[in-house]
Amino acid sequence: VQLQASGGGLVQAGGSLRLTCVASGFTFSRYNMGWFRQAPGKEREFVAAISRSDGSSYYADSVKGRFTISRDNAKNTVYLQMNSLKPEDTAVYYCAARIRSGSYFSSFEYDYWGQGTEVTVSS
Repeated sequence: VQLQASGGGLVQAGGSLRLTCVASGFTFSRYNMGWFRQAPGKEREFVAAISRSDGSSYYADSVKGRFTISRDNAKNTVYLQMNSLKPEDTAVYYCAARIRSGSYFSSFEYDYWGQGTEVTVSS
């Protein structure tokens, strides 16, 4: 099982980035997918999630209206489009997969994790 995240980098405030996470080793279409982030000295926090069934999406209040999660089951890939980035979005971003339905917000419910990609937003 592997989740390979990419697309991070350094961007100025107000800019955009698109994160990509490619899955392998499991049946991607059966899994709900999520993005989490961890800033230096802080706990990992939920960012966004997308369901396996109807593509319903969920967002943390801090990113609602700026970030968009999507998935392409044919490519075993989940994306996170990040617009209007702020310095407080600086963190390592992780993609994760969970087979269970229910609470998308809890990191403890996810089965598989990627290695993370770093996003730095300068002011």
